[in-house]
Amino acid sequence: QVQLVESGGGLVQPGGSLRLSCAASGFPFSRYTMDWYRQAPGKERELVARIEANGRSVYYSDSVKGRFTGSRDNVLNTVYLQMNSLKSEDTAVYKCGEPLQGYWGQGTQVTVSS
Repeated sequence: QVQLVESGGGLVQPGGSLRLSCAASGFPFSRYTMDWYRQAPGKERELVARIEANGRSVYYSDSVKGRFTGSRDNVLNTVYLQMNSLKSEDTAVYKCGEPLQGYWGQGTQVTVSS
């Protein structure tokens, strides 16, 4: 049974940081590229970061480049998203997933507000 469980979301002030985690099980995690997406109310889903299977290559959307860092631990079967210099426009539900296989977590809410 495939499971992806995100954690680490919450309320943070502008300029603050959060680290999201996504623990995977039930599939050969180390073989798959993993994505972080986000979706804010009334907006389209946005690919935030794409982390290659070996973790050496990470794609970032322009909106987060230089502020967010994606990484993974293929021993712990976990993918991470370190988010720094957060802005109000980063407020969204963040989900990890492997879209080609249709594997998705339930999401974690990130709210950036003073």
